[in-house]
Amino acid sequence: MNRNTHSKPDSLPSGHCLCGGVSYEVHGPIRQVWNCHCWRCRRWTGHYMAGTGCKRSDLRLASDATLAWHHPADDPNVAYGFCRECGGSVFWKVIDGPPDQTDHIAICAGTLDLPTGLHTERALFVDDAADYHTLDPAVTAWSRE
Repeated sequence: MNRNTHSKPDSLPSGHCLCGGVSYEVHGPIRQVWNCHCWRCRRWTGHYMAGTGCKRSDLRLASDATLAWHHPADDPNVAYGFCRECGGSVFWKVIDGPPDQTDHIAICAGTLDLPTGLHTERALFVDDAADYHTLDPAVTAWSRE
């Protein structure tokens, strides 16, 4: 099976890290893509985070043998899920807070198998975007102001 595509168009959204050590399926609605340009997402992904998301209860880990979580010392209320084997960024979540935040998990859109059927809906923290990056004017932008 080609690991970059779904076996059929109506299959569940699924994905994995570069080496496949972390793989998942989403058994529920999946959000459109939001691009986060905050300094932390830029450092974590190497550019910006193009993320989708779902309810945590809808995420099923098919393989998590290499899944690890980074909890930043300056913001222990969030966690970044990555593969400790290949280093691939996979998830982001809020640890403690209101249910509208803690009930959901962000998924790095680049880890999804194709076709996704998703589109980029908004750009967040655009004032923090890297100076080499040209923002798409067709995408709704949100700044910290």
